Amino acid sequence: MTPEQEREFRRFFGDEFPFRRFFEEPEQIPIPNPRPSRGVGSGVIVSDDGYILTNNHVIEGTDAIKVTLSDGKEYDAELVGRDAQSGVGGSDLAVIKIDAEALPVLPFGDSDALEVGEWVIAIGAPLNYSQSVTRGIVSAKGRTGFTTYGQFIQTDAPINQGNSGGALINIRGEVVGINTSIATNGLTMGNIGIGFSIPSNLAQQILPQLIENGKVERGWLGISMEPVSAELAEEMNLDTPRGVLVKVVGPKSPAQKAGIQVGDVILTFDGQQVRDLDHLRHIVGATRVGKSVEVTVIRENGEAERLTVKLGRRTQETLASLSPDEEPPIVVQADEEEGTLAGLQVQELTPEMAERYGYASGEKGVIVAQVEPGSNAEKKGIKPGYLIQELEWMPVDDLESYARVAKQLKAQNKRRVLLYVRLPDNRGGDYVTLGTRRTSDR
Repeated sequence: MTPEQEREFRRFFGDEFPFRRFFEEPEQIPIPNPRPSRGVGSGVIVSDDGYILTNNHVIEGTDAIKVTLSDGKEYDAELVGRDAQSGVGGSDLAVIKIDAEALPVLPFGDSDALEVGEWVIAIGAPLNYSQSVTRGIVSAKGRTGFTTYGQFIQTDAPINQGNSGGALINIRGEVVGINTSIATNGLTMGNIGIGFSIPSNLAQQILPQLIENGKVERGWLGISMEPVSAELAEEMNLDTPRGVLVKVVGPKSPAQKAGIQVGDVILTFDGQQVRDLDHLRHIVGATRVGKSVEVTVIRENGEAERLTVKLGRRTQETLASLSPDEEPPIVVQADEEEGTLAGLQVQELTPEMAERYGYASGEKGVIVAQVEPGSNAEKKGIKPGYLIQELEWMPVDDLESYARVAKQLKAQNKRRVLLYVRLPDNRGGDYVTLGTRRTSDR
């Protein structure tokens, strides 16, 4: 612990408690719901003229909202905007407003600057016990899977029913998160030391839209993507697996208009290093519709390119256009015999087979005709009807080119190659990591 951290720690537990005025002024508020079945939630005053940030699930379905401040004053509140989790995904944030003036406001802190192990406190009205404060540490950052957008802060500060919408605060008295949910073990609905908060930086991005427009419009890039595997990172000469691999580029999408291609690896977006799928989904969704941003990609030839993308608006229709039912990546191993893959038989793509499997007229490639039962290819999910279109970035138009490229790669003594496989019925494609020997030969 550095001297500065020690001083802050002593302030946190000592006489210089930075939240003393919290108990004297109405900075943090519980939001009782007038319908008894809906219970109690919490919220954070974000402006001195009465705007309050809370969770959408706290106010969802209510006919009326009442707010009680810490000084006992009660107000009727109106719903200003909400960002539900349904539809195209949402943050579960909402803004309400009361008719009041000169309210005290806690400042927002930088949630990106939080460190695992840092002390935090949660404030709210758990089980209707208003103005309750619990303390804990940041257990983890970047937790995903709760909403489509956002990477959550995990904390062991006790959070219970009624804490939703309340503030998670650092030891400097700054709001670094909005408490939103807990994990349970199935035996109890109470706290077990695993709570989640919406990062303050995400809340600050969404807040102005909720106040101005009553809803959130999210940026849309128009791609389907998958993680960058260790094998692909090696092929691309990346030091670590990072970024995302573009699997599908939507027709007439912002990505297509900017020149993003299938097989590109996106490394940066609007000046930020892209860590993984969830990270890119988050930063794209948090970017203003219509904004032009710079994107750095690595092409199949290994060269980096900078492209400018003007983001579109994400809607349910744009989601559906990218075929949400995508299959997972497939890994197969190659036979040493020229022109074949371990456990697979391939053949020319005839017009009849193209129609049967939903490929466009004039589509190029060789089609998987048979998969050997019990083979590695079968175990990894390869199925008849899949269309092989590339070997190591080189196009495969027919059986002749397939055999020629396979022979060329074998002559180079490559231990693995990359394969691009299209899925039937316009479900996109997968880049496959392909070994050059059977498992039993290694």
